[in-house]
Parts: sequence; C-alpha cells; structure tokens
Amino acid sequence: MPVFNYKGVNAAGKAVRGSLDAEGQRALKDALRAKGIFATEVWEGEKKADSLAAKEVDFSRLLTRVKIQDVTVLTRLLATLLRAGIPLVEALSALVDQEENPKLRDALDDIRQKVREGTAFYLALKDHPAIFDDLYVNMVRAGESSGKLDVVLERLTEFLDAQVKLRSKIVGALVYPIIMAVVGTLIMIFLFTFVIPQVTQLFADQDRALPFITQVLLFVSSLFTDWWFILFPTLIGSAAAFYFWRKSEKGRPAWDRFVLKVPVFGSLVRMVAISRFSKTLATLLASGVPLLTAMDIVKHILGNAVLVEVVSTATTSIREGDSIAATLKRSGHFPPIVTHMIAVGERAGQLEDMLDNVAESYSQQVDLKIQALTTLLEPLMIVVMGGGVAFVVFAIMLPIVQLNEGIV
Repeated sequence: MPVFNYKGVNAAGKAVRGSLDAEGQRALKDALRAKGIFATEVWEGEKKADSLAAKEVDFSRLLTRVKIQDVTVLTRLLATLLRAGIPLVEALSALVDQEENPKLRDALDDIRQKVREGTAFYLALKDHPAIFDDLYVNMVRAGESSGKLDVVLERLTEFLDAQVKLRSKIVGALVYPIIMAVVGTLIMIFLFTFVIPQVTQLFADQDRALPFITQVLLFVSSLFTDWWFILFPTLIGSAAAFYFWRKSEKGRPAWDRFVLKVPVFGSLVRMVAISRFSKTLATLLASGVPLLTAMDIVKHILGNAVLVEVVSTATTSIREGDSIAATLKRSGHFPPIVTHMIAVGERAGQLEDMLDNVAESYSQQVDLKIQALTTLLEPLMIVVMGGGVAFVVFAIMLPIVQLNEGIV
C-alpha cells in the first residue's frame, strides 16, 4: 500500500501535515475527512520533500514571468468558454491543458482545484496576487455576485487590451531615444578613454597655452583615463542613491511632484494617469463594483504618488457624502473639463459612460502627444550627438590650427 503525504486544515482551522498509508488519493481524503481534516494538498512518497537539497530547481521556471498579454489571452478564452455554456471548472481545465507558460499553468491548476473544492473563483484568484491584481479580482467578484461572469470577463479583456496598447505606445516612443542615448554615451566613453588621450598627447610637449575648449576636453579625458576608479563608482553610487531616494516615502512624492511640473513630459504623464483613472473606474463601475471599492482600486494604477494622494482624499470625501467631481476639482490636479464631464455624468446618472468618454478623449490626446514627442526627439537626439562630436573635433583642431599659424 503506497504512502501519501498531505497538507490540510483540521476542524479547529489549524494547518496540519503528515503521511498516511492509503490505496489512493480518494481513499486518503476519505480517511482524513473521518479524522476531521480537510486535505488541501496530497502527493505520493517523497515527491515533494521538505529539504531544499532534495528539491530539483527548475531554473527555466524561475526565469519565466507572466506578462499582461498572457493574462489578456487567458481572460478572453475563459469568457468565450463561459459564454458557450461550459461550467467554470471544465473551462479552467481546458485552459490548464492549453497553457504553455509554466507559472500561469501552475496558478490555473491551483485555482481549478480550489474552485472544484468549493472556493469562490475570486478568492482562488486572490491567492495569486502577482498574476491577478486587485482590479482583476474585484471585477471577477462583481461578475460572480451578479451572475454575469462572462460579461464581466469580456469587459475586463477590453480593458486589458487597452492597457497593453497604451503601454506599447509609450514604450515604443521611448525605445529610439534610449537606444540613441546609450549608443552615443558608449561612443563618447570610447573616444574619451582611448582615442582622445593619444591625439592630445601631441599638445603635451607644447609650451603654450591651449584654448579653453581644448582644456575642457583634456580635463574630461583625464577623468576617464586617470580617475576612472573614482568616477565610475561615484556615478553608480549616485544612481543607486537616487533610485532608493525615489522609492522612499519622502522621495517618491517629491519626485512625482517634480515630474508633473516638467514641461511637455509632465502634461503627458498627467494625461496617461487621467486616461487610466477614467477607463479603470468606468470598467469597475460598469461591472458592478461599489464606488468606494472602485476608488480604492483605481488609485493603485495611477503610477504617480501625488495623484494617488488626490484620489485617496477624494475617496474619503465621497465616503462623507461629497461628489466625485467636487473633490477632484478641489485638488487642482484634474483639468476643469474632466471634472465638469464627471459632474454632468453624476447628475445624469451616466457616470460610467461619461468616464468612458473622458478616457477615450485623453487616450487620443496621448496618441497625438506621443507622436509629436517622437517626431521631436529624433532630430533632437541627432543634434545632441552631433554637438558632442563637434565639440571633440573643434577641441582637437583648434590648437592644431593655431600651431600652424604660429609656424607660418
């Protein structure tokens, strides 16, 4: 008779574990149930040894991550299966069988098992916060409560698709300038470290004053060649200090406040945040999520500590009986047109539709802004790189020209 290991919960709600002889897993669960133990995990023999040395580490699984695109595809398929009348457990089984991402497949398998044992779907999802965030869980909860889970999942799919497209546009706009900046920086480091010291050695034996621009060039070159052991650790340390300061409780609000005031980029950040706020709140409210719960969820997807504080304050005011539009207007961070449209939606009882209109309007403005910035950044990067090359050329050629004039 095989030996089975198990983990479970006893009648007092305390976690227990152990091993037991049984003819099979079903017989084991029946035996445990007779003892007042509800089994949550069962495996045979030494399959899941507790010691770390006994475990085989799957590095490919550790390096795998679940992307938002994977969750979007999963949600769309689940909505399709449920709309076709397939029971939830069978639909999850179909998704487990076809899922290629090992982390997502394991999560789905665990969710399916918990749903089969009677756990609510949204509670099973809540046990995997790295994959399914609060917004996802609360929308599923609203769908289960209203009996319209397939409709909510379809709406959730549309929302995730919109977020993926928005993120792709922003990333696409930043790829070119980032690549140009990295390549330009590497070229300048190579010039200052290897090329310029050899060329400027010609000026070292000249007993005459060098032009100021050449002195600057020699000074920068000496930093890379003679003081690199101080320069690079200082740059790395400064970058690390800035990173941790920006993540701190005091640093993040200060930095986010500064970002909102930066010309051009500040308005883009605000537009993206307002578009996310409006679209997410509209999706949650249309799915049946209560307003206060929806506001608590929305603030976590804004990406700016200042705007998060604004929404938190608004949530408190709404809880005390104030309107959404009035509280957002008082903050001064939401444009008047946005608060006016929200106020109209509140009075007409069409808040979800009005928020959708705001999100669509700002999404279009974000598209136009990104296109304008992309068009502007390309020549700007060329000018900056050309200016750096021109500085090096003039700094080298100017003393040579002066030397030739002296000889003549």
